[in-house]
Amino acid sequence: MNKGSINVSVENIFPLIKKFLYSDHEIFLRELVSNATDATLKLKHLTNIGEAQVEYGDPKIEVKINKEDSTLHIIDQGLGMTAEEVEKYINQVAFSGAEEFINQHKDADGIIGHFGLGFYSAFMVADKVEIITKSYKDAPAAHWTCDGSPEFTLDVADKTDRGTEIILHISEDSKEFLDDYKIRELLTKYNKFMPVPIKFGTRKETLPLPEGAAEDAKPEEIEVDDIINNPTPAWTKSPSDLTDEDYSKFYRELYPMQFDEPLFHIHLNVDYPFNLTGILFFPKLGNNINIDKDKIQLYQNQVFVTDEVKGIVPDFLMLLRGVIDSPDIPLNVSRSYLQADGAVKKISAHITKKVADKMSSLMTQNREDFEQKWNDIKVVIEYGMISEEKFFEKSDKFALYPTVDGNYFTWTELTDKIKDNQTSKDGKMVVLYASDVDAQDQYIQIAKEKGYEVILLDSPIASHLIQKLEGSKENVTFVRVDADHINNLIEKDDVKISKLSDEDKEKLKTDITEAINSKSYTVQLEDLSASDAPFIITQSEFMRRMKDMQASGGGGMFGMGNFPEMYNLVINANSDLATEILGKATKEEKDEIIGQALDLAKLSQGLLKGKELTNFINRSFKNMK
Repeated sequence: MNKGSINVSVENIFPLIKKFLYSDHEIFLRELVSNATDATLKLKHLTNIGEAQVEYGDPKIEVKINKEDSTLHIIDQGLGMTAEEVEKYINQVAFSGAEEFINQHKDADGIIGHFGLGFYSAFMVADKVEIITKSYKDAPAAHWTCDGSPEFTLDVADKTDRGTEIILHISEDSKEFLDDYKIRELLTKYNKFMPVPIKFGTRKETLPLPEGAAEDAKPEEIEVDDIINNPTPAWTKSPSDLTDEDYSKFYRELYPMQFDEPLFHIHLNVDYPFNLTGILFFPKLGNNINIDKDKIQLYQNQVFVTDEVKGIVPDFLMLLRGVIDSPDIPLNVSRSYLQADGAVKKISAHITKKVADKMSSLMTQNREDFEQKWNDIKVVIEYGMISEEKFFEKSDKFALYPTVDGNYFTWTELTDKIKDNQTSKDGKMVVLYASDVDAQDQYIQIAKEKGYEVILLDSPIASHLIQKLEGSKENVTFVRVDADHINNLIEKDDVKISKLSDEDKEKLKTDITEAINSKSYTVQLEDLSASDAPFIITQSEFMRRMKDMQASGGGGMFGMGNFPEMYNLVINANSDLATEILGKATKEEKDEIIGQALDLAKLSQGLLKGKELTNFINRSFKNMK
């Protein structure tokens, strides 16, 4: 038996491991199973290149609990270690066997090898750790034991089969890791898609009855290994080898509690200038921007790392679901480091490009289907247009602008459609839009009577998208259809005919201003057609847009606090009601008719509420008698 001290530069590394190396103690199982996978894949590589003269077979990793002696075992059938290798790789912490192996075999694929101190995470949950290992080389098996101090023992073991067994003597404060349910939960969380089969216990399997069996024959039940992982998940395969059903099945495997099918998927497969595979799914979002509902999962060579992918995945794609797998993303580093890492920035940029290309392809292949799905994906697309310049530059090929009548235009198609009729006298092309078809129906119908197109922009971030488009497209402005009377939204060189004299107009404006007595309304008189509504309430495009942006989280940048409720009360000076108001003999009569007209205008905009609404209803019933 050999005894010695682990070669570390501090008196005792184990308390530091417990405190600083990993923030979550449950990570130990991921590390140890990953190391077992690493050892198995290394052996596969060595047999493939003829360096290991052994039969690779069908190795698996076994995890088992012995509750009687409070131990947890992780057993692999990989390349194992000699006593000298245990001395080097386990005792001399400064070295990493995985890194040395990769340096020797740079052409090896699928090797984890970046876990470094991963083995020592075992001491977060164990008072004592044993390693019983036999190398694929012709050498005696070795038995290493350490109780969490820098002292260890290294002896010959009687193990005869190739591979390594790690035995964790679970500490009193970590007994939860002797629970079958807990271990199964962790294996499913971190190792669900590891590339080597992982056995955890056994299960019953019913064999099919042979042909010609008697009607009362009972099927035979056998006990088989319970393999808890899928070693070949969809993202590790070529897209040409997968069907739509394969993608749907994988989606359900990732999100068993999601019952809606994804709208479509994007298969990522890059090997230069970095390695990246994965599948992203577009769920049905509608106007939902709850990005915490489900998350994209990040893997490193099929080992689950995190579902906190901010900085790796562009912000706008955090609304999606799926998997990203890349060996170029380091483990056990802070997210701020990930965001600054050069490879990570390249990965983020590539994913953005890939999504844009996929959108263009879907639009080209089946535009009708793409249009039908637009309402469920528009939030992602619009968010990307706002936040990622490269994505915005490509968006003209696939971003759609639906009209209130259900037609869909690309930007080029929309501008070609409206440029002649919706260009104002000062040469500005005006894009009219609605955010609520029902609430703004009165204004939409007036615009349509003039032959104008009204598009529907009803997502929570529409105001930010409008700002982006106005800042990027030449000589264009967006105006919500209820921001003013239609004649003012798109000003033409039309001659206006007025029924009232300037003196009558001034008197009418004074009467109405005094009657409503509210700082929330600015009274303006317009010479409209006799068929137009006599009283129209509008809110200026600037004021309403600032309020919308503030509500969706963008108003604070202006440092203006809460925006006040300010409206324009447009009076049709050519209406019969305007003439009637001027003709009333007393102020009381004028105030009554003005109040009723104002309430009707408020009602049309959903502004009549509470006591005002009650009084209006009571007054209306009274006038019917």
